[in-house]
Amino acid sequence: MSTVTISAADVNKLRLQTGAGMMDCKKALTESNGDFEAAIDYLRKKGAKVAASRQDRDAAEGVVIAKTTADGKKGIIIELNCETDFVAKNADFVAFGNAIADLAIANTPASKEDLLALSLNGVALSDAIIDQTGKIGEKIGVSKYETLTGEKVVPYIHAGYKLGVLVALTSDAAGKADEAGKDVAMQIAAMNPVAVDKDGVDSTIIERELEIAKDQIRAEGKAEDMVEKIAQGKLNKFYKDSTLLNQEFVKDSSKTVAQMLNDIEKGLTVTAFKRVALGA
Repeated sequence: MSTVTISAADVNKLRLQTGAGMMDCKKALTESNGDFEAAIDYLRKKGAKVAASRQDRDAAEGVVIAKTTADGKKGIIIELNCETDFVAKNADFVAFGNAIADLAIANTPASKEDLLALSLNGVALSDAIIDQTGKIGEKIGVSKYETLTGEKVVPYIHAGYKLGVLVALTSDAAGKADEAGKDVAMQIAAMNPVAVDKDGVDSTIIERELEIAKDQIRAEGKAEDMVEKIAQGKLNKFYKDSTLLNQEFVKDSSKTVAQMLNDIEKGLTVTAFKRVALGA
């Protein structure tokens, strides 16, 4: 057992450096004979033990953060999870999420695994997450990482970090793309389209929609020679309701999203989007 006197000032210094609790910091310094580096290692090891003991916990709360590079050519979305809404709303947890998003946007790694391998404040992000688990006392982790590139990428964070959207437009639209992109991102957040337009809809979705429509039509007693024609009409309705550019613009239902964008600048359109909802 250490005979070194651990002062309140030492404990506070370690607490400021690590973010760990006062009692944890005092114990770490005591166990480490007052050696700050050893005490930090002690806390990190404690964090690793906490992380391991909480692997079976459900971490369905958290934050979703979307950001873009300064030139607006690249964007990222990360989802950082924790166990409780109380922690998700904590300023330090949100700040940690923003630090991860900043790391991602500065390096634009190709995958979540590459992101976790990047260095944050001198340690691998995967280790920094373990450190945070020890400080917070909850299982935390990055569950989603998405990227998007384009001529103009606009980010949007909805509903208190519960949902993030990236929208790629074909141009800056003479400086109007940020506002237009936000409007489109809000549309995506609210209406959750399956694709940009009908050409982007996965063939399995099309087949499923057609089969559902045909079963409904047959159940209504329609003649078999009318089934295919009516089913195609229902599929067109699906495209109108479920593909972004064909949807009614939520802020002006007299226009589609495509028409709204074309009114801002002729030919302006969406090339791609990403939508990440917390826990989805």
